Amino acid sequence: MHVVIAPDCFTGTLTATQAAEAMAAGWHDTAPRDALTLLPLSDGGPGFLDVLGRALDGEVAALTVSDPLGREVPAAVLVVEREGMRTAYVESAQAAGLHLLAADERDPALTSTWGVGQLLRAALEEKPDRIVVGLGGSGTNDAGAGLLSALGAGPPDLLARGGRVLATAPDDALSGLHAARELLEGVDLVAATDVDNPLLGFKGASAVFGPQKGASPEVAQELEGALGRFTEVVGRTLDAPLDLLTGAPRRLDREPGAGAAGGLGYALFLLGGRRVSGVDLVLDAVGFRDVVRGSDLVVTGEGTFDWQSLHGKVAAGVAAAALEEGLPSVVLAGQVLVGRRETMGLGISGTYAVAETPEEVDAAFLDPVGTLRARAARVARTWSAGR
Repeated sequence: MHVVIAPDCFTGTLTATQAAEAMAAGWHDTAPRDALTLLPLSDGGPGFLDVLGRALDGEVAALTVSDPLGREVPAAVLVVEREGMRTAYVESAQAAGLHLLAADERDPALTSTWGVGQLLRAALEEKPDRIVVGLGGSGTNDAGAGLLSALGAGPPDLLARGGRVLATAPDDALSGLHAARELLEGVDLVAATDVDNPLLGFKGASAVFGPQKGASPEVAQELEGALGRFTEVVGRTLDAPLDLLTGAPRRLDREPGAGAAGGLGYALFLLGGRRVSGVDLVLDAVGFRDVVRGSDLVVTGEGTFDWQSLHGKVAAGVAAAALEEGLPSVVLAGQVLVGRRETMGLGISGTYAVAETPEEVDAAFLDPVGTLRARAARVARTWSAGR
């Protein structure tokens, strides 16, 4: 058999490359004669730049930016020249990622996206025709206010101190927003998002993702109000763009992807950006369809396969692309929290969890490579004709 192993990172434990290698080792333990192709992937979150750097012939510019609490961390901009277009790729998680914070530091009321604004400034210095920002895996919930402040849209003491302070933002807090937009004039700004959630509401950034970043229900509700106030300030500063078909004003906070990365999508929309699916962009960049054509099975995976995975994440994108090629796909995840009815609708032929009990979860965190390898070996017994 020819098996393509194409996982996302297992957040907090394994990079996409490490996960692919562990899965391949386990598969080889059971079916050593199978041909394996490893294709680590990303949906715009952690690992976005690493995956694209492996697939695209580009140059990497290294720099230092601020993390969500203002500490210096290494980051990079990937610059690619292709078909007459110069594209700068940045990964927001390098500056705003949840993985940059210790467990007791995770508080989306205080964390800022200032460092992502520094990344955008560095990308602009490369004189690109297009800037692609990978969004996902953030530890922030400030609607991108810190990013906008780093571009000169408003004072840092108002905008770069986390989401909570936005509740008291004055009407003129974004007095420099028009100038910030001018910095990106003539540049195609693309938000490659891992989710399609809006900024506000029951499916918005605060309600859905705030708790994952350390927010209590009370803090999540507080952040919802603060981001709502921020949209009011935006409305007093910037005229709403018009829908090209209807001529009606567009609510950028309601656009799909506005809630990605704690509202970073919204900030990029305010700067004139547009959204694409992060996983689709990566699949095209790595030539996924060409790689899987002629193979027999695609194995994908991620840390937790839950309802969010069904909307814009790697597993869903891989399953859809494999289905187009008439190939079965299976998911191997740390935990599986959705049922077969939901996964069948995506064309997924099977889901397999590394850990199903609290004891197994603890063991998986202690030995992520070993437990993933062992689970992949068991999956191969079911799927490999050459076992």
